[in-house]
Amino acid sequence: MPIKVQKDLPAKAVLEKENIFTMDEDRASTQDIRPLEILIVNLMPIKEDTETQLLRALSNTPLQVDCSFLMLESHTSKNTSASHLNKFYNYFDEVKNKKFDGMIITGAPVEHMEFEEVNYWEELERIMEWSKTHVTSTLHICWGAQAGLYYHYGIHKFKRDSKLSGIYSHKVLDRKVPLVRSMDDFIMAPHSRYTEVRREDIDKVPGLKVLVESKEAGLFLVMSEDGRQIFVQGHPEYDRMTLDGEYHRDLDKGLNPEIPCNYYENDDPSTVPMLNWRNAANTLYANWLNYYVYQVTPFDLDGEEADYVI
Repeated sequence: MPIKVQKDLPAKAVLEKENIFTMDEDRASTQDIRPLEILIVNLMPIKEDTETQLLRALSNTPLQVDCSFLMLESHTSKNTSASHLNKFYNYFDEVKNKKFDGMIITGAPVEHMEFEEVNYWEELERIMEWSKTHVTSTLHICWGAQAGLYYHYGIHKFKRDSKLSGIYSHKVLDRKVPLVRSMDDFIMAPHSRYTEVRREDIDKVPGLKVLVESKEAGLFLVMSEDGRQIFVQGHPEYDRMTLDGEYHRDLDKGLNPEIPCNYYENDDPSTVPMLNWRNAANTLYANWLNYYVYQVTPFDLDGEEADYVI
């Protein structure tokens, strides 16, 4: 089934070139199907790239998905035009009276700051608290995962000695859990971060379960027992060239970055990077939509609460 997108969203043209089936509002209105309503809190600086990556990831499922994008009133984006934001994004006050089947909170380039120092932290706290009663399941990505673990469970993040950047192997710890169903015993996934959440702190919290981790990169996938809060300390949505763009951006800034691990053939940045995580990423997003959103969300979002136990 298609991803429903706004007619003029730039990501629509990119996805159609990749033969990903998209549907605009006019065609969707003729179908007698209730799509899954997904709210994306896009905190990444180059929002158009993240839009395309997430819509691509959400398209690999037989479910029809209707995505809405949220921007923060307490933060002004420097890398995305105001016209794009005004056309395709809403503020929280415009959607707070609605309910959503799912929500995604992206990463953000604010890792070096304490959570309370981030200028939009109070607004993000409001959104995360609101999600407890208005969203069936929330998927948190990278810094968004660290922020969610801190807000919901008081788990702190720690600075690493150096930036973690590259593609790493991860072990799937319990393949019976629906979120990792159909995954191989080991999966590859991108990381790009300066901070981390540690396994020993997760293990102290009743109701949290580590599903996937890496010897080199640490935690990757953590979930609450009821499936309403899911935390991905990585970037499975990244496309082939995302880490390449970050690496060359840091080079241009004179930061002398290390070459992303396990990314370029023979560690040669002049080569086209290898893509070896797309299937695992597609499986993760499809399992989330199927088992933790579609199968437990009420048909009438404004009706009674669903049974969230998986």
